[in-house]
Amino acid sequence: MSRVDFYVLPTSTPHDRRVLACKLTEKAWRQGMNVYIHTGSDTETGIVDKLLWTFRQGSFIPHEKSTASPAEREDMSVLVGHGNPPENFRDVVINLSLDPPPLFEEYQRVAELVDQDETVRTEGRKRYMVYKQQGCELETHKLEA
Repeated sequence: MSRVDFYVLPTSTPHDRRVLACKLTEKAWRQGMNVYIHTGSDTETGIVDKLLWTFRQGSFIPHEKSTASPAEREDMSVLVGHGNPPENFRDVVINLSLDPPPLFEEYQRVAELVDQDETVRTEGRKRYMVYKQQGCELETHKLEA
């Protein structure tokens, strides 16, 4: 069963959640894991796609949108999108959507990013209950400013 880590940010800006997603992606990618960043829309996918190149001075995380052709994403270990990921992407999913990511039970790790925005918090609590009902191993990390 999947391990689900909830990262609770002290702020309420979408940008802070996106930057945390980039940091977690970089850490997992450096450990040789496949990472799928699940977003809620095409717009969010585009923002995260650009941010992966610029979130930190000197950052470099090779990635592709999940809608890219199989040839374009062949050597990629990081994908960003809002649909179902390819079958070989089952190490880590980082969720930026308000809904649970598709096929979450097939991942080794799920990272849920929750900030202080009331909608994000409320939907995060709902996802927590879904994971709990599915028997996932849950852990919460409260981050400081």
